[in-house]
Amino acid sequence: MLIGIDVGGTHTDAVAVGNGKVVASGKVATVHDDLLSSVLGALEIVLKAVSPEEVTRLNLSTTLSTNAIVEGRTDEVGVIVSSGPGIDPYNFQTGKFYFPVKGSIDHRGEEIAPLVHKEVKNAVDECVAAGVTAFAAVSKFSTRNPAHEEAVADAIGAGGSVVSLGHRFSGQLDFPRRIATAYYNSAVWRLYNSFADAVEAGVREKGITAPVNILKADGGTMPLERSRELPVESILSGPAASVMGVLAQQAQEIEPESDADTLILDIGGTTTDIALLVSGSPLVEKDGIAVGSFPTLVHALKTRSIGVGGDSSLRYSAGALRVGPERRDVCMAEGGSYPALMDALIYSGHASFGDVEASRKGIEQLAEACGMKPAELAESAIQLAVATISRAVGEFIEEVNSTPVYTIREILSGDTLAPSSVRIMGGPAEAFCTLLTEALEIPVQTVPQFAVANAIGAAMTKPTFELELFADTEAQTVFIPVVGERRQVSSRYTLADAVLDAKESLMDYFARRELPLNIDDVQVTEKQSFNMVGDYGTVGRNIRVKCQIIPGVEV
Repeated sequence: MLIGIDVGGTHTDAVAVGNGKVVASGKVATVHDDLLSSVLGALEIVLKAVSPEEVTRLNLSTTLSTNAIVEGRTDEVGVIVSSGPGIDPYNFQTGKFYFPVKGSIDHRGEEIAPLVHKEVKNAVDECVAAGVTAFAAVSKFSTRNPAHEEAVADAIGAGGSVVSLGHRFSGQLDFPRRIATAYYNSAVWRLYNSFADAVEAGVREKGITAPVNILKADGGTMPLERSRELPVESILSGPAASVMGVLAQQAQEIEPESDADTLILDIGGTTTDIALLVSGSPLVEKDGIAVGSFPTLVHALKTRSIGVGGDSSLRYSAGALRVGPERRDVCMAEGGSYPALMDALIYSGHASFGDVEASRKGIEQLAEACGMKPAELAESAIQLAVATISRAVGEFIEEVNSTPVYTIREILSGDTLAPSSVRIMGGPAEAFCTLLTEALEIPVQTVPQFAVANAIGAAMTKPTFELELFADTEAQTVFIPVVGERRQVSSRYTLADAVLDAKESLMDYFARRELPLNIDDVQVTEKQSFNMVGDYGTVGRNIRVKCQIIPGVEV
């Protein structure tokens, strides 16, 4: 039995899935100041129908890290970077405790200039004096040799509650992205780990002994244990759950439309998330998502979120009616104090639930204050929301078609992508079906069990992992950054050896965490081998292999 819990901006949903079918579901209001109560409240509803002993896996999608960054509730971070010549590290400054230090490593992992340990110590002392205990250490070519990052970590020692090392996030060479990723990882670390501690304790108190996993932005899951080290990877797990919810339910269809391009809309209480399936495969942000104004190495499904949802507040400002992006409360039909978009939908007859009379009064009072007729105000609000969603869809598709497009499996080229159908989910999904069909001029269809589709996606999402192996046969070294493995090899080491070692390292990672994995699930996505030439000819080979477990759902 699989359990999925999705912590959304308005509601937290939980489902239990057995043999691909939802056997129980629950929904509670999300309490932003106490997300744990929301998680356990939804879980309790599901456990009324499912025995804790039946649960074999629990997957959780959480907005915690994303919200902490957006709302400015992160910790200050002491960022210590060594870049070497040819680059100004101040161009990539994150936060006010930012310390470039002397020292450099070249692209082959050779030390060109040693760290100046006094500079590192001074930086650490300044942070500790200011009460900063979260740190990040990043050197330019740490994916080839992490020695400088590890030396900084040693210097910080007991002075830091966490030190995020840049080489542990990706083998990809991108110094600015690595700085931002390490910074955000430490910035949310304390908050996230407190939440993880509470979730694990709460789940165990409910009698569930099964593994707990966290949904990642790339449409896969990671064990709770690893998420404690890399909480930055939980950013944007909500939109990923939307996509995986559609994939999970399409997998149950008798004749899934695998060749069609499908637009996904998840209209929640606070936001609308937009995504696209190309021939049944999600698009990805190949290099990593941007968090705020900083590009990162966090791999993610390609999505867009806009501030329109069922609880988006209605207000009259500067002579115009506005819908969102603020959410002041739940809609009045659910006990809120201010009229929201869902109240307009109820007033106009597009939806009917909760306290219909409260919705009617709220719309009438706002209309009187605006000098409008209630029906006119409600219809205007609805059309404004539809127009905002339609415009965002158009911009998203235009963006997709103007840049190289990657799916979770391969790069696409040539044809212009034009979705032929729309799958819609979220609480207001039914109300928007006809409205958006007319606006988008594409058939719009609700996803089965649209109200808890995100939780279904979370429940059925499989683990993913990606690693890169670097070998230098002249130096006789192999390095796998994300697992911290570095060892000596023979000068006769080959590309075939590297492919085998990369696969075995990935398999070992899963085995040590008791995650089921077949060797056929491992895909080699990149393999390269180049001659290195010295004064008297070839001196060795530079080898790079990248492999991954592709995101997917249980079928």
